[in-house]
Amino acid sequence: MNNNYGFGRIILTILLAMCMRIAPLPDALAAFNPDWVLLVLIYWSLILPERVGIFHAWGFGLLTDILTGRLLGQYALAYSLVIYICLKLHKRLRQFPLLQQGLFIFFCLLLSQLLLFFIKNLQHPAQLQRVFWQPVFTGTLCWPLVHTALRFVRLKKHN
Repeated sequence: MNNNYGFGRIILTILLAMCMRIAPLPDALAAFNPDWVLLVLIYWSLILPERVGIFHAWGFGLLTDILTGRLLGQYALAYSLVIYICLKLHKRLRQFPLLQQGLFIFFCLLLSQLLLFFIKNLQHPAQLQRVFWQPVFTGTLCWPLVHTALRFVRLKKHN
């Protein structure tokens, strides 16, 4: 398998995650929609840190800002910070079982949510509500599924 083909898979999975991020959901489910883009970026930065890094996180964060209609740069900042931490710890984290990785994923998603909340709070002061936690918990619960699906994509041989 050549290197361009593998990078194409990475880009396609991130684009699919972006589609899932902006997919129209009923209001009752929209609050539970995890940050799929960040989950996919975390996976690739842990597994292939030489291929997916802070620059990619920044770029896809800007695209996510545009797609979600948020202040330009807030997702870029949150994604870049989380991916920086992932890159620093990737050698250790890859050795952990999925459940222990889930704890790390929880804190990554929480950090991202906190950054987004504080940036939003600078624009329009608001109280921290229960909906703040919902994508963090659902993203953490989805991590084994995301990890398994992306592992399958990564290991699938080109026919």
